[in-house]
Amino acid sequence: MSDEASGDLVSFCNWAERNAEWPPFPQDGKFLDIGCGNGRNAIYLSEFHGQSGVGIDISGAAVEIARKKADEKGIKNLKFITQSFDEKLPAEDGSLDVVIDLMSTMSLLRPEREKLKAEVIRVLKPYGWFYFKTFVLDGDSHAKRLLLTEKGPEYNTYMHPRIGVPEHVWTIDEMQEFFGDAFTIHKMLKSYKHVTKEGKPHKRRTISVYMEKKRDM
Repeated sequence: MSDEASGDLVSFCNWAERNAEWPPFPQDGKFLDIGCGNGRNAIYLSEFHGQSGVGIDISGAAVEIARKKADEKGIKNLKFITQSFDEKLPAEDGSLDVVIDLMSTMSLLRPEREKLKAEVIRVLKPYGWFYFKTFVLDGDSHAKRLLLTEKGPEYNTYMHPRIGVPEHVWTIDEMQEFFGDAFTIHKMLKSYKHVTKEGKPHKRRTISVYMEKKRDM
């Protein structure tokens, strides 16, 4: 995985700074990175936006790499934790300005997605931001083929043919229904480009969703 922050995350941060009603990255702001991997995005939020935060990942090896990278840069305001995505998020109620989830939670089934959504709502401040990137079914012929040949345990979910885990593919309508009660969805950006763990680009339909928590949630 690259040491550079995700370009999609950088685009979200630039957009939020230009368009948010309230500063999305306030002084002494805090964030949570769900599926932090090697820590590249958390380090970016610390270095370029002055935020402190926590990164979680199910891979202990990835967490150790993230810790080492932060230590090498002398960054003291980041913490990295090994934990499953269906556990309680490591933050107090209403304490975070931003939560990010970039291509990390596709294997969760509907009850687990509901649980994670409730946790994101719990930890975000009113008007806090949730940046969510995942696979989207609209226009993705590869995913549509997998849904027919590798049927999974629920709607729009297939079993990944190589690693044998469920992988959910969202639709635009499903996202609006699932998140719309608790979040104002400001922007949805589709992209064909996705990069594998080996660094090879291939055509998959992904979507970046910029969401702001509603005040009364």
